[in-house]
Amino acid sequence: MSLTHQLAASPAVSQFAAGDASEHRPLIITLFSVFVVGTLAVTVWAGRKTKDATDFYAGGRSFSGFQNGLAISGDYMSAASFLGIAGAIALSGYDGFLYSIGFLVAWLVALLLVAEPLRNSGRYTMGDVLAYRMRQRPVRTAAGVSTIIVSIFYLLAQMVGAGALVALLLGITGETGKNLIVVFVGVVMILYVTIGGMKGTTWVQMIKACLLIGGTLIITVLVFHKYNYNLSTLLNEAAENSGKGAAFLEPGLKYGISTTSKIDFISLGVALVLGTAGLPHILIRFYTVPTAKAARKSVNWAIGIIGVFYLMTIALGFGAAAMLTPKEITDKNPAGNTAAPQLAEAIGGGSDSTGGAILLALISAVAFATILAVVAGLTLASSSSFAHDLYANVIRRGKATEKEEVGAARISAVVIGGVAIGLGIFAGKLNVAGLVALAFAVAASANLPTILYSLFWKRFTTQGALWSIYGGLISSVGLVFFSPVVSGKPTSMFTDWDFDYFPLENPGLISIPLGFLLGWLGSILSKEEVDTKKYAELEVRSMTGYGAH
Repeated sequence: MSLTHQLAASPAVSQFAAGDASEHRPLIITLFSVFVVGTLAVTVWAGRKTKDATDFYAGGRSFSGFQNGLAISGDYMSAASFLGIAGAIALSGYDGFLYSIGFLVAWLVALLLVAEPLRNSGRYTMGDVLAYRMRQRPVRTAAGVSTIIVSIFYLLAQMVGAGALVALLLGITGETGKNLIVVFVGVVMILYVTIGGMKGTTWVQMIKACLLIGGTLIITVLVFHKYNYNLSTLLNEAAENSGKGAAFLEPGLKYGISTTSKIDFISLGVALVLGTAGLPHILIRFYTVPTAKAARKSVNWAIGIIGVFYLMTIALGFGAAAMLTPKEITDKNPAGNTAAPQLAEAIGGGSDSTGGAILLALISAVAFATILAVVAGLTLASSSSFAHDLYANVIRRGKATEKEEVGAARISAVVIGGVAIGLGIFAGKLNVAGLVALAFAVAASANLPTILYSLFWKRFTTQGALWSIYGGLISSVGLVFFSPVVSGKPTSMFTDWDFDYFPLENPGLISIPLGFLLGWLGSILSKEEVDTKKYAELEVRSMTGYGAH
């Protein structure tokens, strides 16, 4: 018996809530299963072509700029983009749409500052770039720890999205059933990485990007058709149905309530714009292309594809607000993470129609494929960093064989997947877009300062790198731990506790400048002699591609 049928039959699963016709459940489960089985089949097919470490970590550097751009967009358009942003817009209007703007603008930083130099300077991971002109073991250790922590934050968001999505799809109301979904997602993502490596993950991400764009386009067209292709009519209907009136379409509904919320918005904006260029699962994608020119092309393609998608989130979010009441959305999920599939069901004719059931199944399956592809990329990034940076170069001091290194990556994927499963069970009430924003803040605080200093500042030292990475990590994670995200609010991770001493929900405004400051201060105070020859070599290599892998 499949897991989906076990869940449907378990005591934790009630009949579909009012508005979910049980007679359509077999159709929904069938369409949903086709997507899952299909992506696993692609992974197995690609896994057979994985022969060595270059294949496992970088897909043999065999993907074109367009293919990698499609995969990057598939990796980037996560549960936060599809589920979290739609929910944020449906409940918060204009302020929710700010997530879309921030996620898109962030790509300009990645294109202009990181994509080409990183592709030229590294081999498999961020640690390769940092270790090029600094002491190997301490820098690779810091890079590995940072990569794993950022990836786990991002994985947490995907787990929450998966739990909310499949709970809606199968009519699950009990916590036990939702926890089983999180476990299922974790197991599948481990299979993706251990079997397919980068080749399998990349093909799944490309397929998933096409499915996501196609599914979103269908809903967008149907929503605009309902409102006679008039955006003003759609927005006015959404504002009226939200119960907030004109305030729903104006800034300040969520981030203008108080001075603290306004500062929180600035913090969120800084984290979103700077975070992309420090995300490990995005950085490793630049190594899958054969040349720096292809890396640059892949980012250009990604910007175009992602831009089109974020424009369509207007229809997803405001369409949900226009056709569903806030109570209908929050009754399914307090953070609004199920607004997009609920909209699909409503625009298809409602819960008692075949069209509604088909669109609900289609959009839910696409969203779940989105989650699986993203968690595979995240798990691959973190397990690659552990195997290549920590195991091969720190623990084994460069003496590990390629076979041993890949084996360590597969084992670490299992462990990291287990940690993500455990944390995902506790974070079900949080909005996935907000969770991803926290991952962006951690990445921008710990990774981005170190990458930029290493590539562009000759005076940067090993001590500066360590201060920047660990300082950014400790400050960002520490502030999140003592923020309302973890405790003190009904939507916090731990509702019964109250230690939210830091008032902002996103730490970026404090932790990102601190990461840059500590990198500079650590280098200035360091007595380490700077290897100017190595920096000159890195500068030429990063700008021209001469000597790149």
